[in-house]
Amino acid sequence: MTIATLVAPRLMLMGPGSLARLPEVLRRLGLSKPLVVSDPFLAGSGLLERALAPLLAAGIAPGLFTDTVPDPTDTVVEAGVARLRAGDHDCLIGFGGGSPMDTAKAMAILAAAPEGTHIRAFKVPAEADRAALPVICVPTTAGTGSEATRFTVITDTAHGEKMLISGLGALPLAAVVDAELTLGLPPRITADTGIDALTHALEAFVSRRANPVSDEYARAAMRRIAPNLRRVWAEPGDLAARAAMMEGATLAGLAFSNASVALVHGMSRPLGAHVHVPHGLSNAMLLPLVTRWSLEAALPRYAEAARVMGLAAEGEGDQAAGAALVAELEALNRDLSVPTPAAWGIPEAEWTALSPLMADQALASGSPANNPRVPSRAEILELYRAAHGG
Repeated sequence: MTIATLVAPRLMLMGPGSLARLPEVLRRLGLSKPLVVSDPFLAGSGLLERALAPLLAAGIAPGLFTDTVPDPTDTVVEAGVARLRAGDHDCLIGFGGGSPMDTAKAMAILAAAPEGTHIRAFKVPAEADRAALPVICVPTTAGTGSEATRFTVITDTAHGEKMLISGLGALPLAAVVDAELTLGLPPRITADTGIDALTHALEAFVSRRANPVSDEYARAAMRRIAPNLRRVWAEPGDLAARAAMMEGATLAGLAFSNASVALVHGMSRPLGAHVHVPHGLSNAMLLPLVTRWSLEAALPRYAEAARVMGLAAEGEGDQAAGAALVAELEALNRDLSVPTPAAWGIPEAEWTALSPLMADQALASGSPANNPRVPSRAEILELYRAAHGG
């Protein structure tokens, strides 16, 4: 019998309005001196003040580090660790999208290492199992699932590589998942983070490392995301749809934290490092193409995903259900105005020149090896060529 490994945060609060209970989470965990990690936009938009208000009302005066950037970098992590070491803190609170949460996780990992250590020392296949301080995550998008995973992704600026870092040191101690924080998100961010969450769930479900527990999380995530993704795009004030998406994103995070992602993520990370496509959008650009390419290698799994998402009837054959899944992913990109890399503005010559390096970095991340159909380097290059759309 196969032994399934399951990792998850110790405490999770989920539901609209749960942010108000952040001080209670800290109290239950015996914490009182947080350093809040966020970004300049949230600090200037008033959203960060909403996170700080319940803390201040409870007599907790947090420190602040608000210099995180999209596709967080090693230099920002190092600056954050310096800020952490200069203060008196017993935990980190990652508040924001995937970038602040990933930055907080990487700070906790790097702060546990001897001074002078570079964060690249922890990239896969290394295991980053130690953290200096616990991390509490408060997501403001329904997408990355970082609040529930043992992963963080940090850009190595010297080598132009988005490094996958994995281990128990990256697993949050707790998470507060409040859909009210996603109200008012721009449509583009809503779409891209939503497709990111769907990609997490689908890739976890078809991953070669899937197990019965991760499967249940993935199914639950797809059931919530599939009927609500277009709703939050078309009706951004629909709180019920927003709450379903937040639940789905967190469940998808739990799924891929325990089963890993696959080829879509392996190929999409280099897009963020080299051509600065936001992570969710780069996943969206690749998801239909990679799914079509992988379909026959795990047709029963893809067909079941289609049935879970309501795209095929229970009695429908696998071939028809798999085809319906690919058709839906293509339609979703059209409906949510997902551009091709060419339409995004990446010249074909630049894309072609970068593709060999991106293929090498995709393979080095290990994610393609989890795919139902494991690609060669030449096949990844061909998929990049087909994805460009020039």
